[in-house]
Amino acid sequence: MSRRRVLPGLHLSLGITLFYVAFIVALPLGALIFKAASLGPEDYWRIVSSPRAVASYRVTVLCALGATAFNLVFGMALAWVLVRYRFPGRRLVDAIVDLPFALPTAVAGIALTALFAQNGWFGSALAPLGITVAYTPLGIIVAMIFTSLPFIVRTVQPVLEDLDPALEEAAQTLGGSDGAIFMRIILPLLAPALLAGVSLSFARSLGEFGAIIFIAGNQPFETEITALLAFIRLEEYDYQAAAAIASVLLITAFVMLAVTNLIQARALRYMDRSRS
Repeated sequence: MSRRRVLPGLHLSLGITLFYVAFIVALPLGALIFKAASLGPEDYWRIVSSPRAVASYRVTVLCALGATAFNLVFGMALAWVLVRYRFPGRRLVDAIVDLPFALPTAVAGIALTALFAQNGWFGSALAPLGITVAYTPLGIIVAMIFTSLPFIVRTVQPVLEDLDPALEEAAQTLGGSDGAIFMRIILPLLAPALLAGVSLSFARSLGEFGAIIFIAGNQPFETEITALLAFIRLEEYDYQAAAAIASVLLITAFVMLAVTNLIQARALRYMDRSRS
């Protein structure tokens, strides 16, 4: 007797999957690549290598790296607290982590600008220290942190919940210090999840737009991100230039995710061999 399946059969499931991939993902990306390819090599290179475009790449990548580095430390700590400790308001904190997923990014950008402007709650406290956040690259980093933090927390949290406490207890009985246990036992087990979270956080930071444009100041060569430059070209009805600039972000994100998946697969194979 054939086993009853809860989900539809292969043909229907595969058809739905291919429809989604083809029309929702591949078609828009293919249209973007086709539009950029219509320029020709010389015109394409002239647009993507212009001084203003290169400056936007530098601002976007450096700010994304700064936001990802912060999220790596703080996101790991937040996931650790949510999993390992019980305290009043824990469920509320856990729900707030997902707020950037539900909140429109434009609303987040307006709120962050109001908070970090020189007359805002945080900005007025930082101004006497000589720290300016709004309309500076630091403001871009803050906006990227806000929108990309959940990726690291939500990728690390399930792995922490599934860790076997016996591993830590065995290490403690062997005289291992807390730092040694974390570095030699916990961190290697979390490495694939951390790598996935970092790559997703970085990719989201590269493509973030709504939360940044309100707090960045959008000054060319200083606080102008690549996504905004592509949007400006769209407003100028220069669709080919917009597609060319956007394709740089697309290629960067795709290569980064491909390399991350390769490293993650090797790390998982190494962990499997170590366990066996």
